[in-house]
This record gives sequence, C-alpha cells and structure tokens, in this order.
Amino acid sequence: MAGIENQSPSAGEKSWAPRVAIIGAGMTGILAGVRLLQAGNSNFTIFEKADRIGGTWRENTYPGLTCDVPSHLYRYSFEPNPDWTRYQAPGEEIWRYFDRTADKWGVKRHIRFGEEVSRLTYTAPHWELKTKDGSPEKFDIVLAATGFLHHPKYPDVEGLGLFQGACFHTARWDHGVALRGKRVGIIGTGSTAVQVLAGIVDEAGKVEVFQRTPQWVWPVPNPAYSMDEKEAFRTSPALMEATYQKYHRRFTTTFAQALIGNQEQFDAIEKSCKEYLSTVRDPVLRAKLTPSYKVGCKRLVMSHRFYDDIQKPNVALVTEPISRVEARGIRTADGGLHELDVIAMATGFDAHAYTAPIEIRGLHGSNLQDVWNQSLEAYRSVAVPGFPNLFVLGGGPYSPIGNFSIIVISERQLDYVMQLISHAQQSGAREIEPTREATRRFIEDIRKAMAGTVWASGCNSWYLDKHGQPIVWPWDWERFENEMRHPRFADYRFA
Repeated sequence: MAGIENQSPSAGEKSWAPRVAIIGAGMTGILAGVRLLQAGNSNFTIFEKADRIGGTWRENTYPGLTCDVPSHLYRYSFEPNPDWTRYQAPGEEIWRYFDRTADKWGVKRHIRFGEEVSRLTYTAPHWELKTKDGSPEKFDIVLAATGFLHHPKYPDVEGLGLFQGACFHTARWDHGVALRGKRVGIIGTGSTAVQVLAGIVDEAGKVEVFQRTPQWVWPVPNPAYSMDEKEAFRTSPALMEATYQKYHRRFTTTFAQALIGNQEQFDAIEKSCKEYLSTVRDPVLRAKLTPSYKVGCKRLVMSHRFYDDIQKPNVALVTEPISRVEARGIRTADGGLHELDVIAMATGFDAHAYTAPIEIRGLHGSNLQDVWNQSLEAYRSVAVPGFPNLFVLGGGPYSPIGNFSIIVISERQLDYVMQLISHAQQSGAREIEPTREATRRFIEDIRKAMAGTVWASGCNSWYLDKHGQPIVWPWDWERFENEMRHPRFADYRFA
C-alpha cells in the first residue's frame, strides 16, 4: 500500500515519515497496525488500556455470545480463516482469531498494554498524547480505534445497589456466579439479551426477560461447519475468497438495500420476520412480542431460536415497566415482585461515546467532546474540522455500521486515511484537516438522504443522536466504496 512508509527524501521531493499513535488494540487497532507494517512504517505505537487485545471481544464474554455477521465475512480480507466452527462464530473463537492475527503480523510488539490514553492536545504540527500514568509524548498522526460498543449503558432504575443477589452488566459478566437452578432476570430484549437467554435457558431454574420494547427477529440459522467443509476451505484459497465475496454481496444487495429504501428487499425481510413471529403459539405472548415499528428501524436481532426459548416452561416475558429494584428482586409497575437470584443487565452501550473519556483538544483549544455534544459532525465519518491529523476509525459519526460488516468498513476507512497521508507526503504538507464547508455539505446531504431510510421511520434506537437524528450511512455500498476509494482532496486543508 502506498504512503506513510519509512523513506529517505529523493531529489526534488519533500518526505514525511510520520510517527503514528493508535488508540485501542481491538479489531480496528490491530488492522491499523497491520496496514502500517504492510506499508513499511514501523514507527507507530498502539495504546491499549487493558492487559490484552480484543476490544469488544475482550469485554464481552457472556454465555451465548455470537457474532451476528457470517464468520467468513467477519474477518480481515488479508487473513482468511478456514477453521471457523459455525456460520456465525462464538465470541471466544473470534477473540482467538484477532489474537492470532496480531501475533502473526508482529503487531503485538508495538502495543503498550495497561496504558490508557487520557488526553490529546494539538500543537501544530503534533499531537501531544498523555496516558493516565505516563509522560506526554508527541505524535504526528493519531488513529482513534476506540470502537463504539465498549462503554456499558446501565438502566436508569432505582435501587440497583439494594439487590442482595448478583447483579452485573452483560459486558461485565461474572463467571463466578453459578446459574444452575437459579432465578435469573434479564433486563432487555435486544441481540445481547437474546443470546444470553440462549446461553443460559437450559441451565437456569427460571428466567424472566424484562422487555421494554419488542424486537424484530430475523430467523438466521447457525449451522456448524463440518470437518469436510473446513478441509475444503483449507485446501482452496479460491473457495475461501468466493465465500467471502458471496456473503459480502448478500449483505450489500439484500439486507443493506432493504434498510435504505429498496421495497422488494424490505418486503422479503419483513415477511421472513413476521413468519417467524407467527411460530409463537400463544396469541397473548405473540402480541407482546410484536413490534409497532418497521423492521430494521432498530438493529435487527438475528436468531433462529429466540421464539423457541421464550416459549420454554422455565421462561417468562415481563412487559410491565420496572418500577425499582429491591433486595429480593425487581418490582414492576403493577406492584408485583419478581424474586431473583441474579440480574443480568443486557442494556447495551453508549454507542456515541466514540473517543470518550479521552480529553481531545484541537485547534484553538477546542474540545472534541464539547463539539460533539452540540452536533455529531464528522466528514466522511473519519475526520473533524478543527482537529488536524486525527482520524476516527471503525464506527465514527455517520459510519455505515447499521448495514455492513464493521471489519469491511474499517478496512475501507483506513485505506482512505492512508491515501490522505500519502497525498500530504507528496505535497510536503504536515497537517490534514477537512474544511468546515465540505463537512457542512456532507452532513446536509446525509440528512436529505436519510428521509428514505428505515432509520427515519419513527422508532427510538442507538442509530439516533440525542436530537433524534439518524447518524448512519443512508446510501448504498457502492457509494461508500467509491468515496473511500477516491478521497476528494479539495475538501481538505493540507498545510
């Protein structure tokens, strides 16, 4: 890959071999390290707050944890894996894949574990990076690979601290708590709650699922790969690539198209979800599980077993609002006390924290968190006016996280950023910053296009900002691919 390599100046050419800081050693941070090494630049450091790599797949270890993207699509394009055990891989297997990739490509020697970045301050043309316990260091480029699903969001419920049993967020699962024969309450009915239910239903004595809003569920089977299938992948790189491309096309031409206004594809997915819902035998329970919003407005739950699990004799769906938590369990608004031994909060994450809690100060002392508190502005989701040489990867504002594989997204975004840096090298520039005018146009175009998408159809979800505006990508994959492949250099200030 061109750009940002360690190099010596040639005649008539200005050279810049930037020192790069990468924040986070999750999927995107490892990817950034590999891409830099492939480009010949080993002058980078990855700062990781924890004691091992993994990001989301390190933080989440709850029973039933599974990726809802096909395994052979949820992998780096340069690192196929013939040994996935299932169509959708379990979490521990995904973590091992990333750990193995980091080892293979020599990324780990660039990681400083246990070093949490607390502050970034821009003084042209450098970023001064400060960790919680370290001295300030200077970097030319900062790649924020901090992810968006790792700050747990706790329910605003009175009395959580009064509960005398075990109580934890699913992203902080306490594996020391035995569940066999216990009464377990799951707060939430999104993807995590559905997976947790599948993971514990045959072990727990009783499970009560506390639902605030019903979810649409798409019945996606999750078969195991046979030894013969894995051997075929292992001996045929062409088959591996064909499988990767098949799932990529399936996502981009069906599911993604349905979300942005393709009525035929939408109708097909809606029909499948409704047919699956009809398998709930009890009409009262079925009515409680029926959403009032359009399919896909919230993140679609993908499960082939949820409705079977929710109908098991040891499972109960609770739709009365939670009033408070007490010493013995959860009190609902109808006055009933649901006595429990364990409470698991499957209440998701603060998906808009992005780079929080890092204090980031750009030109003229502007604070990125203050900027984003007013409006989640970003150009092409990766760069923000007033913050030169800072790039947000893997899920910043307006990323297409609702409709594509996050690994594919991160790869394209990183390739885009590499081109910007390469252009700066060739022009002798040391600062790369999107213009405010280009950013304003981009956001205006986004908001105009959003009207035809399912996210603007009237439900409340983490795809919306605090003002109720959808902050995802409203166009098709081809447009995303083209815009990432061909940066508009005129929309940036190179200085």
